[in-house]
Amino acid sequence: SMARTRRGLFLRLFRLLLWTILGWIVLSGGLVLALRWIDPPTSAFMLREEGRVRHRWVAWNEISPHAKVAVIAAEDQRFPDHRGFDLDSINQALADIERGRRVRGASTISQQVAKNLFLWPGQSWVRKGLEAYFTVLIELLWSKPRILEVYLNIAEFGRGVYGVGAASEVFFRTSPARLDAAQAALLAAVLPSPKRMRADAPSPYVRSRQEWIMNQMRALGGTSLLQRIE
Repeated sequence: SMARTRRGLFLRLFRLLLWTILGWIVLSGGLVLALRWIDPPTSAFMLREEGRVRHRWVAWNEISPHAKVAVIAAEDQRFPDHRGFDLDSINQALADIERGRRVRGASTISQQVAKNLFLWPGQSWVRKGLEAYFTVLIELLWSKPRILEVYLNIAEFGRGVYGVGAASEVFFRTSPARLDAAQAALLAAVLPSPKRMRADAPSPYVRSRQEWIMNQMRALGGTSLLQRIE
């Protein structure tokens, strides 16, 4: 009968949908798991870059501890403790929206890795949903040092300058292992808008951000903070 045919078709579509979802979870989960050990050669954001891209992968133990603390101080001070999402910052952002204020980013380092590595810029709900999905996978399958290592290697620090390896060489003519606290704080200061703010010609605003970040680094306990994630 017609009803049975319709039910059969519905069941087939439902099964197809389930298999598609399952396939997506297996593929995306496998990819994220592999990247726990394999260093990504590029990122979605680097592939979108129109000009020249400067990028050189640097292993965790070749990155100055100051650089690790500086990005935590600047971008995500609860990084050692959260599971991918900073609920306090999200609540603050929602309160700001209600009051009609400008919203500060509530993105954790883990969320930024998910976005920079796999997705595209923008504010759509689809992208936000995918970002949350990849953030959960990254937090489940990677260690905190790995998340921070990938972040430091794919973050944009200047126009077409990606990762702490290229940024150290381009802006300070030094290796990422030798960055001092002031240089690390200057790099972290431009993270919110690396195409506009410049580490090699810092504006007064960038200098004041650098100073704020250095104070935050000290308040967080300096490089001893890293013992909480390693």
